Amino acid sequence: MEGFTKITNNQIAKLVEIPILSYTILRDKIIADFKKRQLRCIGFFGVEESIDTVRLFVLLSEDSKHLIHISSAHLDKNSSYESITKEISSFHMYERDFYEEFGIKIDGHPWLKGVNFRTGRANEESCMENYPFFKMDGESLHEVAVGPIHAGVIEPGHFRFLCNGEQVYHLEIQLGYQHRNIENLFLERNLKFMPHLAESIAGDTVIGHNLACLNLIEALTQTIIPDRAILIRTIALEMERAAIHLADLSALANDIGYLMGSSVFGVTRTIIINTLLLICGNRFGRGLMRPGGCVFDIHKALTEKIRTNLSKVKEDTIRMAETMFKSHTVASRFENTGILTKEEAISIGAVGMTARASSYNVDARHSHPFGFYKKLLLGEKTHKKGDVHSRAYLRYEEIIESIEIVFTLLNELEDKKTGTQIMTKIKDKFQPSSLVVSIVEGWRGEIIHCAITNNEGDLLKYKIKDPSLTNWFALALAVRNNGISDFPLCNKSFNLSYCGNDL
Repeated sequence: MEGFTKITNNQIAKLVEIPILSYTILRDKIIADFKKRQLRCIGFFGVEESIDTVRLFVLLSEDSKHLIHISSAHLDKNSSYESITKEISSFHMYERDFYEEFGIKIDGHPWLKGVNFRTGRANEESCMENYPFFKMDGESLHEVAVGPIHAGVIEPGHFRFLCNGEQVYHLEIQLGYQHRNIENLFLERNLKFMPHLAESIAGDTVIGHNLACLNLIEALTQTIIPDRAILIRTIALEMERAAIHLADLSALANDIGYLMGSSVFGVTRTIIINTLLLICGNRFGRGLMRPGGCVFDIHKALTEKIRTNLSKVKEDTIRMAETMFKSHTVASRFENTGILTKEEAISIGAVGMTARASSYNVDARHSHPFGFYKKLLLGEKTHKKGDVHSRAYLRYEEIIESIEIVFTLLNELEDKKTGTQIMTKIKDKFQPSSLVVSIVEGWRGEIIHCAITNNEGDLLKYKIKDPSLTNWFALALAVRNNGISDFPLCNKSFNLSYCGNDL
């Protein structure tokens, strides 16, 4: 792709090798090649180079070739630039995020406003109190406001519904209540503390975010970690996927009053997280992985315990899921509720399970594999309808697949060729003037961590993309023309992260 540097997942690109184009040329190249090469935007962020100048970096994924294309442009803070979103709608959240940070106006964006009320945003007057909600006029229309405080153990977020009677015309989702300035905290900490921050990005994705951070650290320090450590990390990631999917099936069953499913899936999920507790002393995987490898090993007796526990999980999950999905009452609530079409999923840049349930196959384990994912033969699981049933059933399928992956990796772990080493020493300094992108398929979808270093090897920029950033708008589209009473069920079928969006 002319005007772009090509790298793969966890590969370093030197900053001098990344082209600097005029913004107009960069925009034209993106628009010309985006659909033709079936590209996806996975990064659109800036680095301040002077008081008046920002270097914009654009990262495009070419999934079929496992490539990441990178280019850049210098932007004057006092000028405005033509939006890419009006030609390629999946850029809309990226351009909003960029605008919020630097205040550079992007002409032609359908609705240019902030995303998470970040610390140090360009316009401090832009705040929750004056958030510009979408409005519609009409005698039969009314607004319903829900949150940010909710009745239950749930993160804060505000949902503004425009309704005609019970029917939802539009939903606007206002987040930012949990902004912690976490990207800038990465710049202030040494590399040994970075995993602690990564584990705190989203409490239900401890392993996914930490693994993306560690892959990035090890790429920037040119560290090759032991095979045994790679296996243990991958086992943990797939156990996290299975555990959270089970928790979501439990919550979905609870939302429709199917209490047997709620109880069985909830108990079964506990078996997995208690197994993680046996491995590392924490049910969510905190402290298991650190730069250079793993802190805890999986010995032979523990391997057998994991097999026994996950075999029971698999058996109980199949029995309960097959019973639940045959239930007419469950089908009446799940089917044709909260539909997200494939065209909508593509248009907003949806990723992960949200995209795959709408027949849009986006899975970083296929498109940007690393470690043992390069050897695993993973099936492509998608559903066509994009409704609550599709998202629920896909979870069930992925639980079983993740358990089978763990069984395969446990066999690899017992192979003598794997060795016994789980940790290696790493350098305490990053490669200077470099950029690296780390992509991990978390249970929600594609987790992306990107870092840029300066001439001394210190972090200049740390950019995080949780799958929820693009997937929240999928929820807004899915509830249109549904009854407002179906919103809790639709919301749970996506189960997006508030803090992962707010950062």
